[in-house]
Amino acid sequence: MRSIWAGAISFGMVVIPVKLYAATEQRDVAFRQVHAEDGGRVQYRRFCSLDGQEVAYSDVAKGYELATGDVVVLTDEDMQELPLATAKRIDVLHFSPAGQLDPILSNKAYYLEPEPPGVRAYALFRDALERSGRVAVAKVAIRQREALAALRVRDGVLVLETLLWPDEVRTPDFKFLGEDVDVRSQELKMAASLIDTMTEDFDPALYKDTYREALEALVQAKIEGNEVVRPVGATASAGKSDGPADLAETLRASVEAAKANRAKTSDKADKADKADKADKADKADKTSGKADDAEPPAKAPKPRRPASPRRKASA
Repeated sequence: MRSIWAGAISFGMVVIPVKLYAATEQRDVAFRQVHAEDGGRVQYRRFCSLDGQEVAYSDVAKGYELATGDVVVLTDEDMQELPLATAKRIDVLHFSPAGQLDPILSNKAYYLEPEPPGVRAYALFRDALERSGRVAVAKVAIRQREALAALRVRDGVLVLETLLWPDEVRTPDFKFLGEDVDVRSQELKMAASLIDTMTEDFDPALYKDTYREALEALVQAKIEGNEVVRPVGATASAGKSDGPADLAETLRASVEAAKANRAKTSDKADKADKADKADKADKADKTSGKADDAEPPAKAPKPRRPASPRRKASA
């Protein structure tokens, strides 16, 4: 894991240097918006609504629009000048019973790792907090935004849980809340009995994201069926070193690599076969040429017949 923040827990006169790590991650199949016809990526660019020119990210500022239509422009320099006491500090305000924190306030969880000089103080604070049965209510600023937070212990590690501010929780305003709904006592008993029957210990290991698994299987099936599109001009991308690639990209790259290796192997086999045939043909031509150039063997002389005896002349 990579730390996203470094600072200290401020607990009375005690200062505990720590690093902050994201405790959770969103597991999902990542998609990009593409043109259905050719697979090209759909890009979004920043344009100024007044002059129609594309705006570089470095020229983008924060704007607060007034009711009159006027805009107050705030630059990064303006934001840096704002006082933020908890920029590098988790400031413990007080301790409260764990049951008093409404779960609706929960926002995001982070693990806290002690720096080497603060291990002993970290362990002391952790153990005391766990034995107390309470949570520490604190303030902390992450990414230039101050948040209310709670410190609790999980598996021997301090967990910082950022909380929503009370005014960020909406008040439910529904018509039925003002109605007088008649609930019979017998129905209530039956409902309570059903709840008791269905009650069991919660084991998170028993649950899984079946939709994500089905989606991954769908992507895999399309890859195995070669239902992939290579945008014009695109090349197979090498693995990125700045983070894990999404599933579709990883599988696509694997398929393309396999195809490329198969094509290379096929080309080598074809070339070897052609070379072998050419070599055999060349040898055959040389053998034929030698046979044509050689002189034919001399024919053996025919055996001569013996001379017939001469007849004697008669007297």
